[in-house]
Amino acid sequence: MRLLPILTALTVAIVLYALVIERDRLMQFAQAMSPGDTAEPVAAPEAESAPAPGTAAGVVAVMAMHSIAQEVDSAVVLRGETQALRAVDVLAESSGKVISDPLRKGSSVEAGQVLCKLDPGTSLANLAEAQGMLSEARARIPETEARVPEASARVEEARALLQEAQINENAATKLSQGGFASDTRVAGAQASKRSAEAAVSSAEAGLKAAQSGMQGVDAAIQSAEAAVARAQTEIDRLTIHAPFSGLLETDTAELGSLMQSQGGSGLCATIIQLDPIKLVGFVPELSVARVKVGAPAGARLTEGGDVAGQVTFLSRSADPVTRTFRVEITVPNPDRALRAGQTAEIMISAAGALAHLVPQSALTLNDDGALGVRGVDGDSRAQFLPVEVLRDTPQGMLLTGLPDQVDIITVGQEYVIDDVPVAPSFEDVIQ
Repeated sequence: MRLLPILTALTVAIVLYALVIERDRLMQFAQAMSPGDTAEPVAAPEAESAPAPGTAAGVVAVMAMHSIAQEVDSAVVLRGETQALRAVDVLAESSGKVISDPLRKGSSVEAGQVLCKLDPGTSLANLAEAQGMLSEARARIPETEARVPEASARVEEARALLQEAQINENAATKLSQGGFASDTRVAGAQASKRSAEAAVSSAEAGLKAAQSGMQGVDAAIQSAEAAVARAQTEIDRLTIHAPFSGLLETDTAELGSLMQSQGGSGLCATIIQLDPIKLVGFVPELSVARVKVGAPAGARLTEGGDVAGQVTFLSRSADPVTRTFRVEITVPNPDRALRAGQTAEIMISAAGALAHLVPQSALTLNDDGALGVRGVDGDSRAQFLPVEVLRDTPQGMLLTGLPDQVDIITVGQEYVIDDVPVAPSFEDVIQ
C-alpha cells in the first residue's frame, strides 16, 4: 500500500533532476534523436568577461570624463531658522494682587518700563517699623559713647590709689625692719594695697563693659539697617520692570489677578528682542572647519527676501545625536520685519577653492573605507584618488583633493582596482 507513493516520488524527483540539472544534456539528446534534424548545434554564449570589440584581452572597457578644476565659491550652505536675540519670561519675586492696567501683546516696551504693579499690603508698615528700630539703635550711640570716658577715668583713679598704697606699704615695711613701725601698721598698708588692686580690676572691667556696650550698639544698628534694606527690597519687588527693550509676546498680568512668587502663577509677561535677530543653523562635520567667527553671511527666507549679517557664535561641541555644530549669525532688524521662527537658507562665506564637478555615481570607496574616485593615469590604468566633498549641488558633487586636470571613470569604477588596464570611452556626462 505504501510502495506506490514512494515510487511516484522517486519518479518525480528524477524527472525534475533531468529538467533542471541536466537540461543541456537532455536537449542535446533530444536533438540527436530527432530524425531529419540537420541544424547545427547551438553555440554556447560568450562569457560575460569577454572583451568588447576592439578591446584587447585583459583590458576593461569603462566610461570616463575629462575634468578640469574650476574656481568655485565655497560658501557653506545650511538650512536654519530665525530666533529672537533674547526671550525672557518676566516673573514676580513677591506675592500680591495686581493693581496696574495690563499692556497688550505686541506692544513695544523700553528697558526699565513698568510692566506690573502689586498691592503693597503691609510692606510699607514693615519698612516704617524697621526704620524706627534703626533710629532707636542710633539714638543709643551718645549714651554708650559717654560711658567709655567715664570708665577710663575710673581706671586711672584706681591705678593712682594703687600706686599710693604701694608707696605706703614700702614705707611701712622699711620702718618695721628698723624698729620704727609696728606690725599692725604694716598689715594695714598691705590691706590698703590689695584693696587698691581690686579697685583697679573693677575699673578695668567697667571699661570693657562700656566698650562692649558700644559694640552692641553697632551690632543693633547693622541689624536695623539690614531690616530696612529687606523691607525696601520687598517694596521694590512690588513693581516689575522690563529688563530690556523689546516686544511683548503676551499680555501683562490682568488687573486684580493674584500673583504668587512660589507655588503659583507668577508670570507678569514674556518679552522678546528682535533687533538684532539671530539666524541659527547646524554645520556638518565636513564643513565646520571652513566656518569662522566674524565671517560675513547671508540668508534667503522662504517667503522671499535676503538678509545679511555676521557669524557671532560657533559651537565647540557637536550635538550628540546629529553630530553637527550650532552656528549663530546676528542680523540687523531695525524695523522688526523679521519674525522669530522663520525658515531660512543660510550661506556663510568661506575662501574659494578649486573643485571638480563630478556625478555622485562616480564616487567609490577603497579597501580602507576612504571616499574617492577612480581615475585613469597616463598609462591607461585605473588609480584610486581620495577626495574631499566641498558641496553637494543639483548638477553633481564638487570635489577637492584632485589634480587640476584628471580623467575620472564614471561607469565601471566598481569593477576595476589599482593598476588594472582600462579602455576609457570619454563622454561629457555633466553639462
